[in-house]
Amino acid sequence: MEVMRVTSPAPRELWEATLASDPNALVSQTPAWIDCICSFGGYEDASRLYELAGGRLLVLPMVRRRNLPGPLAWEASMPPNWEAGGVVASGGVRASDVAAVVRDLCGRAVIRTSLRPSPRDAPQWAAARPTAATVPRLAHVLELEGGFKRVWERRFTGSARTAVRKAWRSGLTFERDTTGRLVPAVYEVFERSLDRWAHTSNEPRALARLRGRCRDPRSKFAHIARTIGEACRIWVAWRGEQPAAAIVVLQGANASYTRGMMDKELAGPTRANYLLHQLAMEEACEAGCRFYDMGDSGSSASLAQFKTRFGASPHPYVDYHIERVTFTHLERQTRRTVKRTIRVRD
Repeated sequence: MEVMRVTSPAPRELWEATLASDPNALVSQTPAWIDCICSFGGYEDASRLYELAGGRLLVLPMVRRRNLPGPLAWEASMPPNWEAGGVVASGGVRASDVAAVVRDLCGRAVIRTSLRPSPRDAPQWAAARPTAATVPRLAHVLELEGGFKRVWERRFTGSARTAVRKAWRSGLTFERDTTGRLVPAVYEVFERSLDRWAHTSNEPRALARLRGRCRDPRSKFAHIARTIGEACRIWVAWRGEQPAAAIVVLQGANASYTRGMMDKELAGPTRANYLLHQLAMEEACEAGCRFYDMGDSGSSASLAQFKTRFGASPHPYVDYHIERVTFTHLERQTRRTVKRTIRVRD
């Protein structure tokens, strides 16, 4: 497909118009999300608008590492731990759109361009066959067609409905926040989750906490809530005075569950996580969202099973890295070495 013109950064008015006509658009593909990333530090707007010969518009939301000269520039859509990016397009993404964008990116003098498309657009990306290093991933997505009553009756399994009912009877209270007020409660539960994950994976507790705090510092949660406002929905379930579980959902035209954490001793017996997701899904349905992206499941069978109980379907997808140095291979080797080191410690 012929590209008539490329503009970077993408003009905001045309970007917003393109988002409004893409049925799979996510909060993490919006100008507000790019501004959130850039104002948190370390990045600048590198978004690209593509005007096609037929009049259609494509936008690639993207950021660039600051203070790196052109040949050493690293660009990403999106950076690690900042959700999905990828192309948005008038009427929805096509394989030919992806091919046109990747062709443009491959011709640029950038040391690495990392692309994590929305799992919903994975078939179009696969059909385009980008020339890039790849990292396979797996997400689960719940379709919200027909409203929450239909989702509850036809998509939730019997065990999920039973868990939600149990949560309502267990004496939990819950809150929804769009101001950042509940970030301290979220982070309290997050740090308890880090300790549990460390124990499960045989990782030193101090190392797990360090990695977790580097990946998702408390200031990041507060910054997201402050900068994108109503689009950031924080849900917390309380057992008495203690936060038992929390989830963070980005809700716009569609909804995506971006972070979840729990105190297993408090949340497990009460099924608090089921209640929080039920509430977030119901709100997404009321807002007219088409789907609720439940995020990456990785290789965890238990996590995948939890998500399928709500009726979420598996969506294999791929990260793409267009690179002049084999960073992806080096990263794989590093991860293998770290995992072997942790196993040896046992």
